[in-house]
Amino acid sequence: MNEAFVADTTIGFQFDAGITSTGISEDDRLLLQGLRTGEEAAYEVLLVRFERPVFNLVSRLTDDPADAADVVQEVFLKVFRNVGHFRGDSTLKTWIYRIAVNESRNHRRWFGRHRRQEVCLEPEPNEAHSSAHSSLDRLTDPGPSPFDLTLDHETQALIEAALSDVNPKFRAALILREIEGLGYEEIAEILEISLGTVKSRILRGREALRDLLAKRLKQGAPLHPGWQEAVAE
Repeated sequence: MNEAFVADTTIGFQFDAGITSTGISEDDRLLLQGLRTGEEAAYEVLLVRFERPVFNLVSRLTDDPADAADVVQEVFLKVFRNVGHFRGDSTLKTWIYRIAVNESRNHRRWFGRHRRQEVCLEPEPNEAHSSAHSSLDRLTDPGPSPFDLTLDHETQALIEAALSDVNPKFRAALILREIEGLGYEEIAEILEISLGTVKSRILRGREALRDLLAKRLKQGAPLHPGWQEAVAE
């Protein structure tokens, strides 16, 4: 066997150990090599690692979370089609999140131009219920995220509702920072903007969220201390 290839017996495919990049980890290189050679196990690993996080991100970025499953499907189709062109200048997560943000933005634009002009017929209750569950139940849920664990249900619902009204540009930066916990440099790579713009959008997003929450919390539950600090920074 060529020494440049190293076997991973845990998932049954190989990677090219000669791939070098300052942006990706050894695990990412392993996964990428498997994807590029069409290994089925690599596709399974990719979905296990990223399907739920991408779904959570997309559902918060789209104006209609009910369409999130369709957007996620497009995200992974683009990942599969373009993995051969990924040079490893960033982490695999950053690259996938960038695709997810762009697909969510494209969906909002399409929705604004076309879908709101359509006359829709309300489906039968059973049909609507079946359709919603058929697309969402495919996504495996490994458990609650740190965001879910930190917030009680009432506070989380208030924040999610307020986030949906924040300007999409500010919302994306705010979600990536406060919910995904990404650093400024990672956010800059995902959104393809400067560090200064990232900080500005996060600041303006916090201000917008604080104003929206002030209106929504007049008769609601108090914010969890962690989010009080986040929006007050």
